[in-house]
Amino acid sequence: MTTPTDLANLRRDYRTRPLERSDLAADPVTQFQQWFTEALDANVLDPNAMGVATVGPDGQPSLRMVLLKHFDAQGFVFYTNHDSRKAREMAGNHRVALLLYWAEISRQVRITGTATRVPAAESLRYFLSRPRDSQIGAWVSEQSRVIEGRQLLEAKFAEIKGRFAAGDVPLPSFWGGYRVAMDTVEFWQARENRLHDRFLYSREGAGWTIERLAP
Repeated sequence: MTTPTDLANLRRDYRTRPLERSDLAADPVTQFQQWFTEALDANVLDPNAMGVATVGPDGQPSLRMVLLKHFDAQGFVFYTNHDSRKAREMAGNHRVALLLYWAEISRQVRITGTATRVPAAESLRYFLSRPRDSQIGAWVSEQSRVIEGRQLLEAKFAEIKGRFAAGDVPLPSFWGGYRVAMDTVEFWQARENRLHDRFLYSREGAGWTIERLAP
């Protein structure tokens, strides 16, 4: 059994190549594309797994993992139930933070910005690309609600599967995408002796400033 003493001794020394200002693209999306491609090439497990932090009306932060499904100059997109806790908190406070961590290559990307719903047509295009059982799963879960047991989910899955057996699964009205428009993007590269390389992109007008941060 792990004890606090054991945790204190859990560490590894990072031996990675330096990240220099001259290595960085002028905009964070191009830089993110480069790093994401390198994560794919390194066979990082679930490279699009992304933490999403929201804040409730009582000021309590909430954090969970989702899957990044699209990114471009307009922002980073993920999908969820519109009645989930994260969606309800984003409706009250559009300010969110995102985090992608790639342990295999000792890198992380931190993003802050503003979340808004994507158009229904965009949600539909993505929904139609999902496996059929995943489409049905979107209908089943009243996400973040208290339930009495898993058997209720499985029974509802069977019921929905039967309901749509004869045709396509329609897009639920209560499910769709959110796009986080970026205000800041930080690229973090682990280095030896905990002297990590960190560079912060901050939006300035139509462009971006880039600053090195202390580790």
